[in-house]
Amino acid sequence: MWNRLTALHAQVEGRLATVLQRRHGLGLSEYRALGLLAEAPKSELRMQELATGLGLNQSSVTRLVARLGAADFTYRDLCPDDKRGVYTVLTDAGRTRHREARATYEEALTGALDEAAVGAPELAPLLGAARSALG
Repeated sequence: MWNRLTALHAQVEGRLATVLQRRHGLGLSEYRALGLLAEAPKSELRMQELATGLGLNQSSVTRLVARLGAADFTYRDLCPDDKRGVYTVLTDAGRTRHREARATYEEALTGALDEAAVGAPELAPLLGAARSALG
């Protein structure tokens, strides 16, 4: 069962990554980072908070933030209380790109979960819960 769930996760993630890249020029981690920042107070997070929220290590999140910054979706800012702390801050362009991509993400996720339910009836309760969490 665990192997089936892991394979399903990889399949869904691959589909999401492909559709986001093709339609919006965003990688899956980039989309998720923009989402975390959009939901954060003041639309900013410390680099470590962003890494934790994405499940990435510090090196990976640094490269991710560099890509987002190069696209003008975020910028880096020093923490006023601790000059060693660095924040990643969402820009208006980043907020707009995330908003544009959100419907695509939700549509692709719903479609992938619907397909998975047909191919893996043993996972139906889990897939149903995931679909209902989408709203």
